[in-house]
Amino acid sequence: MNIKEVKDLIHEILQSDIVEFELEQTGTKVKLRRGDAKAAPAAVTWAQVQVPPTALEPPPAERVMPPTAPTEVSADNGLHSITSPIVGTFYRAPSPGADPYVKIGDMIEEGSVLCIIEAMKLMNEIPSDVAGTVEKIYVENGHPVEYGQLLFGIRIRER
Repeated sequence: MNIKEVKDLIHEILQSDIVEFELEQTGTKVKLRRGDAKAAPAAVTWAQVQVPPTALEPPPAERVMPPTAPTEVSADNGLHSITSPIVGTFYRAPSPGADPYVKIGDMIEEGSVLCIIEAMKLMNEIPSDVAGTVEKIYVENGHPVEYGQLLFGIRIRER
């Protein structure tokens, strides 16, 4: 079950009179419970269940996050800001000991992966929404980040 299917499921349940729903399927468990629909939004619990891998299951893939929501120019010398689209742990490289995705001074293209943010044991690739030069990296490797937190300052390439 992927994130889109979970979102669709949540939407369908919110449109119905269902108060509690639980689904366990191929190593994924989804449990939804809500109280008074007018008083509070639905509570969502998502748990990944360990299932021994079989020869038919593909390896888990990294999720690619859409470019960060509203783009903006930071007050830091007109740099374009790349912010975190989720809460999690910031990693500059795909694995410990590997070269970082980008370094200060690197030229990047729109869609280039800048970092990974780990959230709930899922590795989410964060792409650039502009082409340019990496001028600032605001977060230390391995540190937690909040939604909307500034990650990178990019000098946009003139066309």
